[in-house]
Amino acid sequence: MGTRNFTRCESALHSEVEALRWAMENMLQHSPCQSFGTDCKELIAMIKDQEWPSFAIELENIETLQTCFPNFKIIHVPRMRNQYSDFLAKTARTFRRELLFIGCSIPVWLPRPPQA
Repeated sequence: MGTRNFTRCESALHSEVEALRWAMENMLQHSPCQSFGTDCKELIAMIKDQEWPSFAIELENIETLQTCFPNFKIIHVPRMRNQYSDFLAKTARTFRRELLFIGCSIPVWLPRPPQA
């Protein structure tokens, strides 16, 4: 589990690509994780098809990172099952300074998601 607040990207899809790249780079250092989840179907299509000219550089970076993950897998996680991650992402955007977090549980200084 991790979160980071990025500076504004060109589009929401650019943010998703940047978030995946960041997650992959950090998993190389901190975890044997080979599987990544996202609620962005377009991101999954981009990774599988590689036919998005406006994202050529970003996709090349992800393709290079994929070589470090012999069992790389990216799956779609519906937003209703992704509420915890979505909450972390929205919370990170509210921080006015750089925020980086990687761990197995949410630290006490990060707010908790509202209970349903």
